[in-house]
Amino acid sequence: MSSPIARAAAWLRGALRSLLPVAVYRLLAHEIRSLHSLALWVLRRRHQIPDGALAVAYTGPQTAMMYGMLFVSVVETVALAMVIPWPAVHAVLLVIDVYGVVLILALHAACVVRPHVVGSDGSVRVRYGALFDLRVPAAAIATARVDRRYPDGRLVRVSTDGVLGLAVGSQTTVTVELTEPVKFVRPLGAEGFARTLRFHADDPREAVAALTRVRTDAG
Repeated sequence: MSSPIARAAAWLRGALRSLLPVAVYRLLAHEIRSLHSLALWVLRRRHQIPDGALAVAYTGPQTAMMYGMLFVSVVETVALAMVIPWPAVHAVLLVIDVYGVVLILALHAACVVRPHVVGSDGSVRVRYGALFDLRVPAAAIATARVDRRYPDGRLVRVSTDGVLGLAVGSQTTVTVELTEPVKFVRPLGAEGFARTLRFHADDPREAVAALTRVRTDAG
């Protein structure tokens, strides 16, 4: 039986979903999950890593950039505090700037505490922070291999032949061929299908070994 807090949260989610455009609702949900991830990061916890599963980190290529953005945001906050003479304007901008700093930390924290997950059954959960989450059952995975690529463009790319790329720092290191198309949801709510997945793992050999171990043992 669900608790009153869980029921209230479910009611609030339903109300917001019905009142807000899909893209706005999903952006708000991403932001809330990112802030929750920041709390998990502070507590040194990770999000939904089952027993026996392998957590696959992917933040390596972007860590320096994220901390660079954080440094620039802090410098900007201090600079504005020194040059703006109007207390009311200064207070408003200070709140906005501090929240911006917190949000940058939250976005990075979400990627740290929400790694990819290779299950003990050979399934895989491909994630990017609170923005993207795709679960692929073991039965849908045909092969996995280390495959370093440097795509251009957005975080999520889908080619006309059904290749879904989830790049970090403009690179992917693992390619997973599927036995059948799987459905995925883009960060703003659009849906699509993919027959091949390409994503980044900081240690691609470990990820591929974990993905192929169950199939090798079964064979």
